[in-house]
Amino acid sequence: MSRLPVNNSYYPLPIGAYGSPPSRSPPPLSHLHRTSRPGSVDDKEPLGISSVEQEDTSDTPLSCQDPLVRHPDLWFSDGSIVLQAENTLFRVHKSLLARHSGFFHDLFTLPQPEVDSTKLLSVQSSGDIEGCPVLRLHDAPEDVANLLTALVDGPSFGNNDPADFHVVSGVLRLSTKYVVDSLREKALDHLSIAWPTTLKGWDSREDMSRSFELQAGSEGIYPSPIAVINLAREVSATSLLPSAFYDLSRYGFSQIFDYGESFEEGASQCPLSPIDMQRLSLGKEASQHAITTLIQSLGSHARTLMAGPANTFAHHQHLYSYGHHTHRTCRRDFSELVTLATQHYLFDHQRGCTDPLYVADELGQPLYDLSQPLGIDRLGNSRRSLEQTECQACVKTLETWAKKERERMWKMIPLWFRLDV
Repeated sequence: MSRLPVNNSYYPLPIGAYGSPPSRSPPPLSHLHRTSRPGSVDDKEPLGISSVEQEDTSDTPLSCQDPLVRHPDLWFSDGSIVLQAENTLFRVHKSLLARHSGFFHDLFTLPQPEVDSTKLLSVQSSGDIEGCPVLRLHDAPEDVANLLTALVDGPSFGNNDPADFHVVSGVLRLSTKYVVDSLREKALDHLSIAWPTTLKGWDSREDMSRSFELQAGSEGIYPSPIAVINLAREVSATSLLPSAFYDLSRYGFSQIFDYGESFEEGASQCPLSPIDMQRLSLGKEASQHAITTLIQSLGSHARTLMAGPANTFAHHQHLYSYGHHTHRTCRRDFSELVTLATQHYLFDHQRGCTDPLYVADELGQPLYDLSQPLGIDRLGNSRRSLEQTECQACVKTLETWAKKERERMWKMIPLWFRLDV
C-alpha cells in the first residue's frame, strides 16, 4: 500500500494557533462625507456617528470622532438598506437579505413595535443615509463583509488553511446568528473536510496535510484545533469536535501551554474553556492508553499464531527466502515487531507516540527488517523491501488487523473526550 512519507515537521502545533487569525490588513475604505442636508454626501467633512444614529450612542465602543467609511466592494448605489458594523457601512438590497436570512426576513416583513425594543435584537435602527435606512450590527466588519460577499457572489472557500478558516468561521458565525441556513450548511461541509466525521475522511485529511508539508516545506496547513473547538461550541457544530479534540491531543501540554508570543496572544483571546480542558486531559490519557492496548493486541495476535500447529503457516511463504525461511520466521517477525513497537512508542516516545491511529496504520504496513538499526525518526525506516522478504500472508494479516483496530478506535474518540455527539 503506497503511503506518503512523513515529514519531520508532522507534529509541531499548526500555524495560526489558538484562534488568532493571521495578520491581515483591512481593505481600503472610502470615506463618507456629509452636507448640510441629512443623509446626503459631499466632499467637505467626515460624517460622524452621531449624525446618522437617532438613539443614544454613549454605549458604543467607537469614539464619535471615528469617521464612517463605506466598503469599496459592498456599496451598491441602488441598494435599499445600509448595514453598519462598527464604522464600516455596507449598502445592499433588502430583498437579498430577506431571501436568504430568516432573521432579516422577519425583521423586514413583520410589524415592528414603536417602543425601544430594538435594543433586544442583534441590530439597531440608526437613521438613514442617502434615503436608505441604517441598521447597526454588533459584529466585526470583516465578518459582515465575508457574509455579504458569500450572499452576493456565492461562497468561495479555500483549502482550510488558517487564512481560509478566518473567512469561513466568520461566515459560519453570522450565518448561524442571522439564520442563513443554506450558507451555514455549506460552511460546515467545507470545514468537515479538515475536521471530518469518518475515518476515511480523516485519512484523506492527513494525506493532504503531509503532501502540503512536503511540497511547501511549512509546518502544517490547518489552523489551531483550539480555534475550531471554540467555534464549534459557539455555533453548536458538535460534529467538528471529535476530530478537533483528537488533533489537539496529539500535541504535548508544553506545546499547548508554552507556544511563545503567538500562543500568549491567542491564549488571552480564546483559550479552551475549563470543561473542554478537562475533556482534553481525559482524552489524552485515554488515547495514550489506547496505544498500549493496541500493542498488547498485536502481541496477543502473535501469541495466537505461535501457539498454533506448524501447518497453520503452510500458506506463509516468503517471496525471497534464501532457502532457509520457515513458519518460524513469521512467528519471530510478529514477536519482534511487538518488542520493537513497545520500545519505539512506549519507552522512547518517538514520532507518533500520542497518535494511536497513526501507530495502528504504521504497524499494519509490511513487516520490519529487525536486523537493521531502528531509525530515530519513525518506525518505518526499518522495513524490509516488500519485493525481497515479505510473507504475503503476514502482510494481509497485519493489514486486516490494523484496519479493524483503527475503525474501533475511531468510534471510541467521542468517548475518550466525553463528547455528546
